[in-house]
Amino acid sequence: MKTAKKIDSRQANRNFGNPTRREFLQWVGIGVLGLAVARSKVFALDPAGTKILRGIFPIAQTPFTAADQLDLDALVREVEFIARGRVHGFVWPQMASEWTVLTEQERFAGAEAICAAGKKVRPVIVIGVQGSDLTAVRKYVTHAKKVGADAVISLPPSENADAKTLVEYYQAVGSMSDLPLFVQAVGNITVEALLEMFRTIPTMRYIKDEFGEPLVHAAALREKTSDQLKLFSGSHGRKLIEEMNVGFSGSMPAAGLADLYARTFDLWQEGKRDEARAMQARTMKALDQMLAYGMEGMKYVLYERGVFKTYAARKAKDLGFTATAAIVAGGVSARPLDDAGQKALGDMLVSLKPYLTA
Repeated sequence: MKTAKKIDSRQANRNFGNPTRREFLQWVGIGVLGLAVARSKVFALDPAGTKILRGIFPIAQTPFTAADQLDLDALVREVEFIARGRVHGFVWPQMASEWTVLTEQERFAGAEAICAAGKKVRPVIVIGVQGSDLTAVRKYVTHAKKVGADAVISLPPSENADAKTLVEYYQAVGSMSDLPLFVQAVGNITVEALLEMFRTIPTMRYIKDEFGEPLVHAAALREKTSDQLKLFSGSHGRKLIEEMNVGFSGSMPAAGLADLYARTFDLWQEGKRDEARAMQARTMKALDQMLAYGMEGMKYVLYERGVFKTYAARKAKDLGFTATAAIVAGGVSARPLDDAGQKALGDMLVSLKPYLTA
């Protein structure tokens, strides 16, 4: 069994910024004239060959070399791995991508590599654009558009922000381009705030729903938007079957088992419900084993599957989103990935071999 060099922990950039009301209104104002144009693009019928924003959109893990450098070659291999697995989308960099410890230049370089690879394959490419303030966010949105992203996603400026601040923030982000916008709904966000965003941000037609109990408020969000607001789940797709049953459009789990999730999704859509349930049960058993080792476990699965050359991580001491961080890490009791853990994950993948398509 190979052993990869681990990277020392680093302090994440905790400052999501505290943009003033003037900053929010400036950004919103700049984009107002472009809303009509953006609306026509968002609601246009999908022409032949256009990528559809539906299905399994894994949050990609970030590969680092043993020298603590962003491994662009491995990042491209991850895109290709997702494509081979017939997975529907690819999202980077978000919480499970360790975005808080990436530099601006690393994020630009990673987005360029991913989007270049994405032009040759099926999956939808979604680039994360959250930053320390709206000026930084605008840089990431502009760059994502330039390099050919299919959509963008953003965390809120703070998990503790009030509903009014959240609405203004996403209005600002939505005005920066005509790319479809995923709102990562966490923290103090509410159904009412999401509906206000839907009414005022033509590009915002997708959410990654991670606040409260998504299964409870799904019906209201779909009904009050005439089913035009498309719901994706987080929480590693643990309730994927139930979510599809109430009309979710997809889910955003980690990348290492994405081909299993995609098979579950496709089987369900094909009406093969018993097969889908069996695949989901198989996936959840593997998920629990992987998440027992937190971020290292998530990366080690990609390492064992030949995608990453190491499972090195840059571990932030405080990610700023306590609940989400716990989900990413597999819980606060995640165990160090020792030799026994590596063997357990390796054996797990051997047992899954008949079902793995990537």
